[in-house]
Parts: sequence; C-alpha cells; structure tokens
Amino acid sequence: MSALDVEDFIQQNRAIADQVETHRGYWESEKHWEARREFILRNISDYEAEQLDPLLSLSMVWANNVFLGCRYSTELLEKVKEMAEGIVVVDAPVFKTRDEIMKKQQGR
Repeated sequence: MSALDVEDFIQQNRAIADQVETHRGYWESEKHWEARREFILRNISDYEAEQLDPLLSLSMVWANNVFLGCRYSTELLEKVKEMAEGIVVVDAPVFKTRDEIMKKQQGR
C-alpha cells in the first residue's frame, strides 16, 4: 500500500479511518503517525473492530523499533516486519547497539 493507496483507502473507508485517527499519540510526529497509521490500515482487516488492541500494540512495537531503536524478541520483530512489508519510511533513523559502538571504540 503506497501513500496514494493509503489516501484512497481513507477516502473510501472514512469511518475506519476516523476510528484509526483516534489512536494517534500526542507525542507522534506527522512522519511517525503516517507510518504507524499505514501499518494499522494495512492490517486492520485481520482484526475484529472490537479487538484492535493487539493490532495497536503491534503497531507501537513496529514504530518504536523503526523510530526509536527499541529492541524486542526476534520472534516479535519478525512478525511486525512481515506485517509492515512494503511500508517505506523516508529518512528513518539508524541506530547502533552498545556492542557496535564499543567495538568501533576498541578498534581505534
């Protein structure tokens, strides 16, 4: 689903889009929210309307990993990356682990 596809979906499914908008966190930048909203919209059909909490949690895991560098179990990260396949985040931050930084420091 490209950005244009997301906008088309929103226009055609205004009630769902309005519901999804209520889940935006006040701390989320426009860039962060657009990516997380796309994640939710791509996967919302796999969840019952009354049971969106698991999807919202997974969207936060994905966004936290992409934008904040948070780490989670391999199994969980594989699941959210599969769910996010095709979502393009322009200028996503690049994070290094402590071990990567220490290795670079020791190589000097």
